[in-house]
Amino acid sequence: MPAMPPPIADERAGLREYIAAQQYAFHAVAFGLTDDQARATPTVSALSIGALIKHVTSCQRGWMERVSAAPEATPADQRSQEEQAADYASEFVMREDETLAEILERFEAVNADTMRAIDTVDLGAPVPIPKDVPWFPKDFDAWSVRWALFHLIEELARHAGHADIIRESIDGATLYELLAGLEDWEPTEWLTPWGKAPVAPEG
Repeated sequence: MPAMPPPIADERAGLREYIAAQQYAFHAVAFGLTDDQARATPTVSALSIGALIKHVTSCQRGWMERVSAAPEATPADQRSQEEQAADYASEFVMREDETLAEILERFEAVNADTMRAIDTVDLGAPVPIPKDVPWFPKDFDAWSVRWALFHLIEELARHAGHADIIRESIDGATLYELLAGLEDWEPTEWLTPWGKAPVAPEG
């Protein structure tokens, strides 16, 4: 897909295209990485590319469960606090027994679910705010589906930015050259697709 969303005709199309663009950024930032590189933590952060993709997969799934349940609340998690905490902590680590291909496959399945939901949900439906999450507001009772989808753009974009910095720390690759490599763009004097030889200047 191109580096920027296409022109949009309405709000629903805008939400769909901007979410899709941020989803795609994770495929670009992971392009060409080995499993060991995807697992690497080369910055002061404890996060890796693989871990970030795991986290945004879970984050996206959670928000879309809320959206799909609207105007009802999602069922309470019946697991113990220890089980929930262990599951949450696992989101932020790419384990030795995980591969980047598997992580991307799970991510893409959630992406597809999100795209299907955006086409059918009532954007104005209330999304009940859980009262047991410390960083959620306590002074009102619901967001809208529209708000939740805008927030999902924020979540994906924020973590894609984290991933950009980690990727550049691994091998120097930056987003546009990764997109160019992923999509096999023609090299130019000022943009070389990742993995290709640069074009020599004329003269």
